[in-house]
Amino acid sequence: MEFVQKKRSTKHVFTLYDHYFNFAYEDRSGSSDGDLHYADFPQKSSIQIEQNEWLRNVGYLWMVLGVLQFGYAIYADASLSGKGVWILLGIACIIWSNYSKVKYTVFRSGRGNIWVIQDKQHDQIIDEINKRRKSQLLQWFGDVNPENDLDNEIQKFQWLAEQGVLSEAESENKIAQVEFLKIEHSGVQREWLN
Repeated sequence: MEFVQKKRSTKHVFTLYDHYFNFAYEDRSGSSDGDLHYADFPQKSSIQIEQNEWLRNVGYLWMVLGVLQFGYAIYADASLSGKGVWILLGIACIIWSNYSKVKYTVFRSGRGNIWVIQDKQHDQIIDEINKRRKSQLLQWFGDVNPENDLDNEIQKFQWLAEQGVLSEAESENKIAQVEFLKIEHSGVQREWLN
């Protein structure tokens, strides 16, 4: 499955494979890509806004100049013809600056940042990656492993519940299985010692 996002000169491609996904980006400053297991996809994110602040500031400056020129023409009882040009140019710059603004949701991982453009595909991309993350975590850690330390197994299922991979009821069920194994295991040890 592949998602392609484009905004101005920025292009992001998310290629989803069975066990990992590839995030590739290309913009004016360069390009790169990286692979990440779904289980390593972070749950915390931040918002980053990219916009042309220079154009916005020039727009405000021109609007102020236009208002001053317009006000002076009224005060001096001069012709108002052509005095609103700077105001219109300033408004156009501000509109273009807002139109070209790009918002990103940024997920910071140990292997780099994953930038998702906030467009119509934004939620679909994040939902699909999180769905696959949950599936991968269940595949890796969802079963009781009697060979592990039983206290670590209990912590593992509590962690899976904190991550939203297991519901509280599912987590409690798995913990009950671990505690049953713990009781069973201690009974076997007592019999062996006698």
